[in-house]
Amino acid sequence: MRPLKTLKKLYDEESHVVIQEKGSPPRFLFYGEDFWLEDLPVGTRIIYPRPPLEAVPNLKASIRYAINHPEQMEPLHALLRPGMKVTVALDDISLPLPPMRTPDVRQAVLEIVLELLADSGVDDVHLVIANALHRRMTDAEMKRMVGEKIFDAFFPDRYYNHDAEDPDGIVEMERTSHGEVVAMNRRAAESDLLIYVNINLVPMDGGHKSVGTGLTNYDSLRAHHNPQTIRDSASYMEPERSALHKSTERIGRVIDKNLKVFHIETVLNNRAFDGQMEWLMKKEEDFTEFDRMKFHATQFALKQMPRALKRKMFFSIPAAYDVIGVYAGATEPTHQKTLETCWKQYSVPVEGQSDIVIFGMPYVSPYNVNSILNPLLVQVMACGYLYNLNRGVPLVKKGGVIIITHPLYDEFDPEHHAPYIEFFHRLLPETRDAKVLEHKYEREFAKNPSYVHLYRKGNSYHGAHPFYMWYWGENGRQHVGKLICAGAENNHVPALMGWDRTDTLSEAIDMARGFMGRNASISVVKCPPILQTDVRL
Repeated sequence: MRPLKTLKKLYDEESHVVIQEKGSPPRFLFYGEDFWLEDLPVGTRIIYPRPPLEAVPNLKASIRYAINHPEQMEPLHALLRPGMKVTVALDDISLPLPPMRTPDVRQAVLEIVLELLADSGVDDVHLVIANALHRRMTDAEMKRMVGEKIFDAFFPDRYYNHDAEDPDGIVEMERTSHGEVVAMNRRAAESDLLIYVNINLVPMDGGHKSVGTGLTNYDSLRAHHNPQTIRDSASYMEPERSALHKSTERIGRVIDKNLKVFHIETVLNNRAFDGQMEWLMKKEEDFTEFDRMKFHATQFALKQMPRALKRKMFFSIPAAYDVIGVYAGATEPTHQKTLETCWKQYSVPVEGQSDIVIFGMPYVSPYNVNSILNPLLVQVMACGYLYNLNRGVPLVKKGGVIIITHPLYDEFDPEHHAPYIEFFHRLLPETRDAKVLEHKYEREFAKNPSYVHLYRKGNSYHGAHPFYMWYWGENGRQHVGKLICAGAENNHVPALMGWDRTDTLSEAIDMARGFMGRNASISVVKCPPILQTDVRL
């Protein structure tokens, strides 16, 4: 690794990485629904996101250009004819994070696409939310996503959530060359054209993963949502190095062979905060006095609020994302352009791995929008998503330490996360072994009539979903030597997950140095906004 002086010059030039020096300002970290202000050890690397890329000059013009100049397909208007059957599938509420301000980009795409369909004499049109085994979106969430006019015209008969447990609503195609089940939404499969409207916030999303995951069922998802496939995935964010993506690609190619699919993919920048919360986008060195006042005022106010009110406040602040790319056409060439734009926004060059990596854990994940970040979701964020936000190699060395800051409360939303409660309190005390959990209990939960009913008729995640959350942390758990939760407000939750805990971040760093050595290198990843480390060895 380069000496510190050389590293500092490199980082100053790139402006995304700062070395903590004596006299440097303290750094703020998310601590769930609160903020911590910390004096970090001298020599710590603080890795910041790239600044937001500029929005496309005219969003509607960009959408029209993409659908009129698609990748390796005819223009959308040339695919349409009067009387045909068209289904438009949409990414669900798990994207983007935090939810974006209205009008949502999905609304902008739909307004153009639906007008084109109507002008082409296409009247048989359904809008389907591709939620797979995620919870059903509520009526209010569905209305917010597409706008009042589209909602009123299509809901509920022609705008609805995909139901992976509807026995009459799923059809199977031929299996892949690896024997993977290819099952999908019947309405979509029997359409003359399927249009998929995607949001890409990270390179893991989109491509074949859109249709082959979002519109399928439990039997098909089992092909890649399992511990072994996760262990065989070097990075979720590099499709060519991900066994999960290889499986979804095989499934997607079968779908594309049997069904005409026209993808419309949109890429967002990372402008997660603006206005009164814009200070969250800045390096601490760039804070004005007014920014410092706002930080301390926010921190003080949050400490006075009950937890439920803090969540409500955060989820009421929509993100100011801009669209930085719109691409359309055939699955693979369209997604390749999407990936190139994603990496321009999110990839941050970093020189070398660290012994210790610190993540401030935010209040939101893909699976708790308008809900509680329960312990299983903290786990999947730490060991699944944040650990995997890299290209090449992980930021943390093999056998190294991850430190997160979160209260790690034993709190679950019974409406959204009913099966999580039993998984956490009944199964984890018995075993944390993902393969044992898969073989012994997964199907029991997946077929549990109560959980199936809550998924289909309520707003609960599917009975198999907590297993997926545990599996998705598998390669993070296999890689790190220790995970420490700084600020965990109890002992039993971290113990159930095999983690250590401390009251403060300073104590966590001391514990990590005791494990890795007193001269252990430390990196802090300032996220959100989202970034992806591009580690150079």
